[in-house]
Amino acid sequence: MTLMLKIAAVAAIFLGEALSICAELIASRQFGKTGGDLTILWPMFLLVCLGGILLVFGYALGYMHLQNIWIIVAISVGAILIVEPMLTFLLFRDVPTAGSLIGLVLGGFGVLAAIFL
Repeated sequence: MTLMLKIAAVAAIFLGEALSICAELIASRQFGKTGGDLTILWPMFLLVCLGGILLVFGYALGYMHLQNIWIIVAISVGAILIVEPMLTFLLFRDVPTAGSLIGLVLGGFGVLAAIFL
């Protein structure tokens, strides 16, 4: 059962980071198109709130079952390094630079190392 809770904690952190980053990227994209229309801020605010709730849940659940905050922090930073380049490519169709790809690969290895070592 504890393995399932660890997986749930990691999934909540990844989903929370993904929702927060997605809201940031969509808001910045819409501001670029419409010249600063403030109507996009409310849905993005709600999306960031949902992402924040998932992040707090993931951190709390992860700390309860992993007993080491550094593992949770490494997973969170790794999630940012993995999710942000992928969402940027999907939303903006912008090809990542070599540094972004290296960060993506190292972030993936960091998350795997934090979980399994």
